[in-house]
Amino acid sequence: MENFSEVFKEVLKGIIRAISAYIFQKTFLNKEKTTQCRRKRKGGSRKNKL
Repeated sequence: MENFSEVFKEVLKGIIRAISAYIFQKTFLNKEKTTQCRRKRKGGSRKNKL
């Protein structure tokens, strides 16, 4: 019975560690810019000058 409980504890520790690492990676390491860059708009017709 002791071996089962120890193995179960280790499995739970591993699962919790994996989940916390995944959440940490998502929130801190793969952080994207919150504000998107504005695209420059082409205004009017552009004529080539010679």
